[in-house]
This record gives sequence, C-alpha cells and structure tokens, in this order.
Amino acid sequence: MRTASRIGVSALALAAVLVAAPALANDTAAELSVGGLTFTKSTDIAMESEELTITPETVTVKYAFRNTSAAPVTLTIAFPLPDIDLAEAENYAFPTSDPNNFVGFETKVDGKPIALSMNQRALLAGKDVTETLRKANVPFFPLGTERKRLAELPATVREKLVNDGLMQQAGSDERGRPIYEGTWTVKMSAVRQQTFAPGKPVVVEHRYRTSVGASVDTVLRKGLRQKAGMAAEVDRYRKQYCIADGFLASLDKLAGGGEANSGKVREWRIAYVLKTGANWAGPIKSFHLTVDKGKAERLISFCAPNIKSVSPTRLEADAKDFTPERDLKILMIGKE
Repeated sequence: MRTASRIGVSALALAAVLVAAPALANDTAAELSVGGLTFTKSTDIAMESEELTITPETVTVKYAFRNTSAAPVTLTIAFPLPDIDLAEAENYAFPTSDPNNFVGFETKVDGKPIALSMNQRALLAGKDVTETLRKANVPFFPLGTERKRLAELPATVREKLVNDGLMQQAGSDERGRPIYEGTWTVKMSAVRQQTFAPGKPVVVEHRYRTSVGASVDTVLRKGLRQKAGMAAEVDRYRKQYCIADGFLASLDKLAGGGEANSGKVREWRIAYVLKTGANWAGPIKSFHLTVDKGKAERLISFCAPNIKSVSPTRLEADAKDFTPERDLKILMIGKE
C-alpha cells in the first residue's frame, strides 16, 4: 500500500549527526534500523497485538502476548540493536552518546520497568574477537570520548591490534598525534528472561530514541532523478518507500525541476525491523501502526497496509492476522 502526504518535524527532532559520506548528496547520516524481537523458538506464545508508534523523537512498541499452552513457558528474549561497523560509525546517526545503549532502550512488562542485560560481541570478518578486545582492555564501542582510549593503549598492544587488523590510523589530532579507530563490528542486544503463565496475557512495552538518517538533498528531485544513470537508484527508492507518482508531483512543486537544489530540500529516513514479528506462534492477531509527523509541511511515504490519515500530522495503519514480510522504512522530504 502507498501513501503520500505532507509532514513537518521540528529542528530539534531532526538534529541527527550529519557527517560527510560518499553518497549522491553530501552531508549524509544513515539511519539505524532498530526493532524486531528474537527469542528462543516456541510455538506456544502468540502475539495477540502490536501497537507501534513512530515519531522523529521516539519509537514505542507495545506487545500483548499469550501463552496458549497448559504450562508456564520461559523464553530468552532479545531485542537486537543494529550492527555497527566501527570503520563506518561516523556515518550513522546515534540518538544518544551511551556506548552501552546508543538508542536509550528501555522496557516495561505489565507496566513495570525491568532490568535488561545488554549483550555485546565484537566480530571481525566473521570471527568473534570479543575476548581479544577484553584482554587488551579495549572499549567495545570506541566512539566519542571513548575513542581517545585507543591512542592511549600501550604501544606494544596498539601495534599488535593494528597488525591484527583490529585498529587502523584515522588521521591526526590538532597536535599531530595519531588518531585510531576500530575496524570490528559491534553486535548488541537487550536480553531478558521472560516467563509466560498459561492463558494469562503479558504486556511488554519498549521505548527508545529514534535514529533519524538525514541528507541535505534527495535523489528524488526531478533535476536529479531524470539524470542518466539514476533510474536504478530511483527505482530502489520507489520500492523501498512505496513512492507514488503523486508524491513525486508534490515534490516537484516543492523543489522545482532544476539540477541545483535551489529549493533547499532535504530528506530524512527512519527504519524499523518488522519482519521478526513473524517469529511467534501464528500471525499477529491485531497490528496497529501510528506515524506522527509533528507538522504538516513535509512529504512522507512508507509501505504499510490500509494507511489512512487521521489528522494533519498523523497517519495510521491497521491489519488483522498480520504476518510482516518486509521491514518498515519511512521517508520524509522537506525544506529546512
């Protein structure tokens, strides 16, 4: 299904970290695709409902589960955060500076906050290097203020990590001292044990900060999308965000048809892992999605069933017996 309407987002909500990256448009930050429960497989636990609300500031998702068996079932449930390739980390939009929880993830069960275990692993070329980093006293997530710890490692340790391909020099500071970055990939999940009593509903709610990817231009502008060689990229956008012709017509009115971005339009992207909702016993009996846009001036498009506009800023989608077959990706385009 498709939708195209106009939205607005406050400047604060869209204050993603914009850094230079090789892309069609300069100054691009990539969104982190967060969401999607994984767990120890069980055919006894059904997801009766999922209520997902997405804004540029926060994502909240509320699940209602029911144990359909005659006995208690205890599962290990994980909410995976996106994999972070540290060699590309500066190109991503991190909503918080906490290296152990970079989206500010929190959980309630039946209305009560619960403690989560943040499981972290480090991989390089598919090999688990977690213990190697621990023994070398290297931070798993050396970004921000933690990055300087790489340069402060003993010279012999640092040299070995560089020779093993776990670190590389990434320029120099203002005093000419070398700066290093990690080259491994961080895998992280919020993990908990959950016991489901037979026949009793369990309501689980997650809340975290939205990672908003941003670009200072968009390939969908008429002056760019009609250029030779751009057809494949425009087609990718059309399929990924369910772009309709009406959306492009509205964009052309907003941005004009010139090659230069004289209208100063830009795009923002939000991603959510939805396909893992198909992991439970049977389909999601009731699925409800709300995308709250904040203001009415910007364009938005995404793929979802039965989308309807319920206010100048809010769109909703509903489905019964829903088995998600694709992840949710939201595209917003507008001016500063």
